[in-house]
Amino acid sequence: MGTPNGQIGYAAVTYLSLFSESARRMTHRLTPKTAFLLTLAPLLWAGNAIVGRLVHEMVPPILLNFLRWVIAFAILLPLAGPVFRRDSGLWQHWHRYALLGLLGIGMYNALQYLALQSSTPINVTLVASGLPVWMMLTGRLFFGVPVSRRQMAGAVLSIAGVLIVLARGEVNHLAELRLVAGDIFMILATIAWSFYSWLLMRTPEPAAIRANWASFLLAQVAFGAVWSGVFAAGEWAVSGAQVQWGPTLYLALLYVAVGPAVIAFRCWGAGVQQAGPSIGAFFVNLTPLFAAVMSSAFLGERPHGYHAVAFVLIVAGIVVSSRRSA
Repeated sequence: MGTPNGQIGYAAVTYLSLFSESARRMTHRLTPKTAFLLTLAPLLWAGNAIVGRLVHEMVPPILLNFLRWVIAFAILLPLAGPVFRRDSGLWQHWHRYALLGLLGIGMYNALQYLALQSSTPINVTLVASGLPVWMMLTGRLFFGVPVSRRQMAGAVLSIAGVLIVLARGEVNHLAELRLVAGDIFMILATIAWSFYSWLLMRTPEPAAIRANWASFLLAQVAFGAVWSGVFAAGEWAVSGAQVQWGPTLYLALLYVAVGPAVIAFRCWGAGVQQAGPSIGAFFVNLTPLFAAVMSSAFLGERPHGYHAVAFVLIVAGIVVSSRRSA
């Protein structure tokens, strides 16, 4: 996922649409241009996981998240500066954007970078692929959204895929499963994103913010950067970790701020608008495949057979959940 990073809002809408009756009635045409946009976003998100793993010894994970969003804020400000005007709707609903910034930027992204300290990009992105299941459970338990039998069947398949990843392919060892810290952090990240997504869907955006993708993102980044700064200060006080500044880290910061946070968000939004959220949802699951290829190429972390089995199960679960009832 990450399910995920920089995909704020649009990925949430995409996953939630799998459970939306209105989305099932939408008809859109998938053109080569749209397919390119919907493929580029997961490619950039997979790259985010690779880069996060690559620099995990150079910079503390929560500080990395803070620096990423500060740079993204600077990029978005010229594109959506008017969002800070008194009549934009931001300040009237500041508590809403503060909460969205906490869950979607401050927590989700920080937890993903924490996960990459002890887990591989392949595992992290596959665990994040179980996000629709957490969405469904959160909606049912906390927002009163009913769950169909088809969705329950899809949930079982997707959870089976996630369990295979967590067990590292040793299914007979599930009874004595021992999670690494990265697995737990990524599960917590997906739960945070689930709450973020439902809160996002329950309240409509002010017109001035909804009209511009950059305004929508900047409204959340502004608060999310503050939360990330508070968390980074706490991390620094507790660990006192040092930053290894250098060309590699500078390039990594530039990539995670520009690629997954800004470009991927824009490509995803445009692609979903053209193809529809129900079609776009299946492109999200390209992320672990791209992560597997990149991990082999750049990190020397070769994928295993159980990764392929887990991916098939997760995708099958999403397909089953989103199919029309006969």
